[in-house]
Amino acid sequence: MAIQIDGQNKRIGLALSGGGFRAAAFHLGIFRKLDSMGILWNVDLLTCVSGGSIAGGFLAANWGKADTLDRLESYLKTQSIAVSSALGGILDPFETRLDKLVKTYDRHLFHKKKLGELDNGPRLYLNATNLSTGNMFFFVTGEGRGAEMGEHELGQGPAEKFRVSRAVAASSAFPPVFPPLKLRSGEYQADQVDYVTLTDGGVYDNLGANPLFRERNALDYAIVSDAGKPFEIDERSTESGSIVLKESIGILMEQVRGLQFQRLELSAKAQEGPKALWFSIDSTEGEDQAGDATFASSIRTNLKKLNDAEIGVLTRHSASLMQHRMQTYAPELLTAN
Repeated sequence: MAIQIDGQNKRIGLALSGGGFRAAAFHLGIFRKLDSMGILWNVDLLTCVSGGSIAGGFLAANWGKADTLDRLESYLKTQSIAVSSALGGILDPFETRLDKLVKTYDRHLFHKKKLGELDNGPRLYLNATNLSTGNMFFFVTGEGRGAEMGEHELGQGPAEKFRVSRAVAASSAFPPVFPPLKLRSGEYQADQVDYVTLTDGGVYDNLGANPLFRERNALDYAIVSDAGKPFEIDERSTESGSIVLKESIGILMEQVRGLQFQRLELSAKAQEGPKALWFSIDSTEGEDQAGDATFASSIRTNLKKLNDAEIGVLTRHSASLMQHRMQTYAPELLTAN
């Protein structure tokens, strides 16, 4: 695909963070801005985590269609799936909460599409966390290179017939609300283990930035859209065991987030790898209206529908932040075609 700058083809990649429906709406603002610039349908790579996988997976599954962005916005405004999926799985002896999440994604978003059916679109990474090894586990398709799943330690295997809905569910199975996705040897075979279990990709890296730096992807530009929940100061820290576990996950995710941003900064200073532009939902530098960062950051990060005001501020804020970063660090993108 690629974009053209001064007559030369340049490859561009997007990293779409986790953060539930809030993240999906935040990334929708990026899609709409890039579409208005004539860039969106020339993006070469999407690397997605959790809520970012909902947005990025839907975009790739409906690549190039005129109504794709409107349909994604309609979905985020009308569907709430966390409560029904979680409670339904508890009461149903035949299906897990994750099974119900997969069915919900299929019914409203992916309609039983398989990863192999997305091969003509951009390179798409749907990232989960492998509880068997502690590594990032990816489902990847697109660019005519076939579909695979796996990781660097256990290896990769074919994934052409693997449902998009299951890959997105694995990426967005936030613990302990949803149990992990179990892949048996018939689906994914590795000599070291009998099976693997996959949980939310945000446990390993909520930005999903790693594929941006792989030489095989040969990117010239990397845009990192971070809509995750910034860790907040709590005047009265918790002593409850279950809340301590939840907050501990948040602390670990915040540490990885900081390390990934440091990696991006060091790479930019060394002028190595793609030129990177990054921004977080709590950033006031480049916000369109005073208070946008505060309002956007206060929106919940679950899988419940968003109202018009929430969608409006999330899409406006992300578009404004990206516009600011482009003007400041990569103005040539503003005239790309």
